[in-house]
Amino acid sequence: MELHMQSHHWERRMPDWLAASVAGLVGGALVIVLEFFWSTMVLNESPWRPTHKIAAMVMGRGALEEMSLFSYSIVVTALVLHFVLGAIMGMILGAIIAPFHFDSSPGMLAAVGVVFGIVAYAVNFYGMTAVFPWFVSERGSGPLLANLLFGVAAAITYGMLERRVREPMH
Repeated sequence: MELHMQSHHWERRMPDWLAASVAGLVGGALVIVLEFFWSTMVLNESPWRPTHKIAAMVMGRGALEEMSLFSYSIVVTALVLHFVLGAIMGMILGAIIAPFHFDSSPGMLAAVGVVFGIVAYAVNFYGMTAVFPWFVSERGSGPLLANLLFGVAAAITYGMLERRVREPMH
């Protein structure tokens, strides 16, 4: 019996885009539920505060007014944007996983998800704050944990959902 080591070198292999986008939606759903919980139970703030900050990315700074109040248009805008960005992030993650065969085991997927979550946190709360400065106040352990969980959940979900194309027999 031979032992074959999993090789994680780059190989031209397309991700399963549908699985990747669904994985991003699953990760996004987990994050939004955690965000509502974190806001209300840990920070003792209005659950609508995060939706106002997310919606302001497309609606402008006016969405940042009266952040403790419920607004249908702000919540819908925030949820649509949140899930679109989640699907895009899932596709980026799939584009990393597939060509390097990081889908070789659940442990590898989780490790890639953790690294992806750290990078996503840095981009979202340090890079993007140049454009959306109202997210500077959101830096901290809660959003970091949410990004880590997004990465792990999206990576594992992708691994479970992806349809692998069989390699031709030689």
